Amino acid sequence: MSLELGNIRDEAVKLIEGSDSPEKLDEIKVTFLGKKGKLTEILKGMKDLSAEERPKVGQKVNEVRALLETKLEEKKKEMNRTLLQAKMKRETIDVTLPGKRFARGHRHPNQIALEDLEKVFIGMGYQVVEGPEVEFDRYNFELLNIPANHPAKDEQDTFYITKDILLRTQTSSVQARIMEKGDLPIKIISPGRVFRSDEVDATHSPSFHQVEGLVVGKGITMADLKGTLDQFAKSFFGPDTKTKLRPHHFPFTEPSAEVDVTCFKCHGKGCNVCKGSGWIEILGCGMVHPHVLEMCGIDPEVYSGFAFGIGLERVALLKYEIDDMRLLYENDVRFLNQF
Repeated sequence: MSLELGNIRDEAVKLIEGSDSPEKLDEIKVTFLGKKGKLTEILKGMKDLSAEERPKVGQKVNEVRALLETKLEEKKKEMNRTLLQAKMKRETIDVTLPGKRFARGHRHPNQIALEDLEKVFIGMGYQVVEGPEVEFDRYNFELLNIPANHPAKDEQDTFYITKDILLRTQTSSVQARIMEKGDLPIKIISPGRVFRSDEVDATHSPSFHQVEGLVVGKGITMADLKGTLDQFAKSFFGPDTKTKLRPHHFPFTEPSAEVDVTCFKCHGKGCNVCKGSGWIEILGCGMVHPHVLEMCGIDPEVYSGFAFGIGLERVALLKYEIDDMRLLYENDVRFLNQF
């Protein structure tokens, strides 16, 4: 048995010294020191030894165990040192090299214009309200005084999902939803994406953004609408900006108007941006039609209101002097980095 222990010791030491990975050390440990290892098998065979031989053999087994554990630990430390040195050599950092510059993103010009616009109206006490892009025909058309056979539907030809569900053509649908709730007075703007069957060109897109405004209460007049839009134009385009209302027709407002502002580039003198007129159209507006109020459950004899709709891309193009709407969606970094 002493000879067998010597052979086990020599074999184990040779394997330990020749191992080249921590995994192999673990295998050696299990082979010789594990529950079913060679040393353990010798201990199990001690029951067949005489009482005088057992202590001697047991001592030698413990000596071999201690030796192998020491050898395993030393080899493991040696391997770890070698691995660490290799890793440090591999991951050496040259601090004299120039640093890497990481590109940082920023807000899109549309988002910048929207946040500036929202700040103006929030400052006037408006609440920002959003609604679904996939809308019922009832809210998108019917409650806005545009019945099934109305010619205005042709102007807003859109994408229908079913007969009664479509991609909204205007965020006025949010106004109809808010009025239907009957929580008066109302003072909101409703920004969001809308969809129309338009050809893509420098000023049109099948998907764009609107910011609609609505005020409903007692004693609301056209003068309130004019004052609101004056304040918006001065805050958004500059303090010298003037507004002009031109009569127009919209099914959901009466009377209705389109709004022009003095050209921000020539200040009303006339230039290529405003085509020599000194004015630029920016939005449509009007007093909420009494029938619209009535359909939404509001008494037009008691309450009145005004509404307006701003094309976000349009005011962004004007404010930042961009001549083609498609630039906003092409994700050209050379363009976006200017904002």
